[in-house]
Amino acid sequence: MTRIGVVGTGYLGRLHARVLTEMPEAQVAGFVEVDDTTAFEVAQKLGLHRFDSVAELAKAVDCAVVATPTTTHFDVACELIEAGCDVLVEKPITPDVEQGRRLIEIARKNDRVLQVGHVERYNPAIAAIAPLLHDIRYIEAERLGVFVGRSLDIDVLLDLMIHDLNLVLSLLGSKVTEVRAVGVPVLTEKVDITNVRLELENGAVANLTASRVSQERVRKVRFFSSTAYISVDTKEQEVKGFRLGDRAIEPIIVSVEKKEPLRAELESFLHCVRDRTRPLVGGEDGVAAVALAKDVARAIEESLRRWKR
Repeated sequence: MTRIGVVGTGYLGRLHARVLTEMPEAQVAGFVEVDDTTAFEVAQKLGLHRFDSVAELAKAVDCAVVATPTTTHFDVACELIEAGCDVLVEKPITPDVEQGRRLIEIARKNDRVLQVGHVERYNPAIAAIAPLLHDIRYIEAERLGVFVGRSLDIDVLLDLMIHDLNLVLSLLGSKVTEVRAVGVPVLTEKVDITNVRLELENGAVANLTASRVSQERVRKVRFFSSTAYISVDTKEQEVKGFRLGDRAIEPIIVSVEKKEPLRAELESFLHCVRDRTRPLVGGEDGVAAVALAKDVARAIEESLRRWKR
């Protein structure tokens, strides 16, 4: 078994800790949490040991999950890596591109695995359709959530839309050449809802919508090519597809073996730790998503300036 720990047991960190305790290949040494009430609840519910510091945890594990607020990702991940631990850091990898690049370099120098928690890449529905995506000309994505009052240190771009930015970059394999966007703060001082149009070097277009102030939770991505249409509901892990056959529309049959995406992500991380292989979503992928999110943020600022004029 691989010895692993969790730093930060808020909403996401607690999910990581719970899933890890259910995995036979993981030996969960414990966790680090600054809030006493939260730490007591986690220790009682999951029966895990609370470490006093990241340094103490690092002595007891081979690897760790970093699920602290985004603004602390760099410092926490850096301390773990330099202590000899492999790291899975939740998305976004860091608040800005420069910190992300520095973290990649630190991991490289210390020969450590650095994986980023873009969990949708490990969603069984996305994994099932990825080999079928050829000559995609248009993507439409909706990622809507109700307001829950967490992750307020970042805007909806880094909170939710960054998943779809990562999907566009990784599944289409083409550079973004133009970004147009609008965004609105609704319940916080940061952008809570946004619509983005991306044009890619290969001519494809992506239209993405993300909201953390909606009345329902929606997770849908639709892919259009010259000969096929594939719709994915990542929340339900369901796929519908159709292709143009011999003068008729034919269904595309896609088999999806449903599994908790977070478990699939953690299984992949532990595999990389054991076999010293590159993660499906490495540090470079995380930085590319943050860089694109920053481009979108600038496009939103420009749209707001035009509106005020």
